Amino acid sequence: MAKPLVYLVLGAAGSGRREVLADLIEGGLGETDRAAVMVSDAEQLDEVADQKLGAIGRWRWIDEGAIEGELPVGATHIFFVADGRRNPVEQIEVFKPWLETQGGELARVLCVVNCHLAEKNPPLLAWVEACVHFSDVVLLNRRDGVANKWLSDFLAHFKSQFSPSLFELVKAGRVKNPALVLNPQARRMSHVFEAEPDWIFTNAEGEVIEEDEVTDDDEEEIEVTPELDPYFVRDAAGRRAKKIPDITKYL
Repeated sequence: MAKPLVYLVLGAAGSGRREVLADLIEGGLGETDRAAVMVSDAEQLDEVADQKLGAIGRWRWIDEGAIEGELPVGATHIFFVADGRRNPVEQIEVFKPWLETQGGELARVLCVVNCHLAEKNPPLLAWVEACVHFSDVVLLNRRDGVANKWLSDFLAHFKSQFSPSLFELVKAGRVKNPALVLNPQARRMSHVFEAEPDWIFTNAEGEVIEEDEVTDDDEEEIEVTPELDPYFVRDAAGRRAKKIPDITKYL
């Protein structure tokens, strides 16, 4: 039996993720596809959106830093909604090994942005940047009343960073092409979900070099280590080198 395709859905609480998911499931899946949604037990119910999604499974965050929950049996497409009040990097770090033990296959990482919240709170850009770094598709939601200049500057910011992610506008909870959003093609900046990690080659002087610079004569002096995602790097005290804001201070 084929592994179920799993979509990790990032975004702040109140960004309209389940409303968007209802549209994606309705317009992006085929007649033989069977969708299921998993939501953190810390997330509040959304009666309107949840009614469209049908039965919703729950997962739980364990204080030790792990995910407790099981992928729904019989589903072909599963949408795992991250806790919108918790650090997304912490969740992603444990999501990958959890998904592997569950036997699921990551299809895409989707990020739903609450544009109104981000415009109102400029420090949240760093939080959004972290989500975009791991995302294949960025869905711009809650745009009512948001200045066109802010939206243009927001998109230009990520374009200047050469972000490969697909940015799509959401209007009234709907996207223009749901099938395009769900197409399981990787477009994210991060390589953390790749089957094989990228490798870093360091010479005897501690300098990072390209793989094609390694010769047979100096193979013994080359140190080869897996590349660590910049958001997973920690300093000597065990703190994350790249810090992001606490989203709960802005909700």
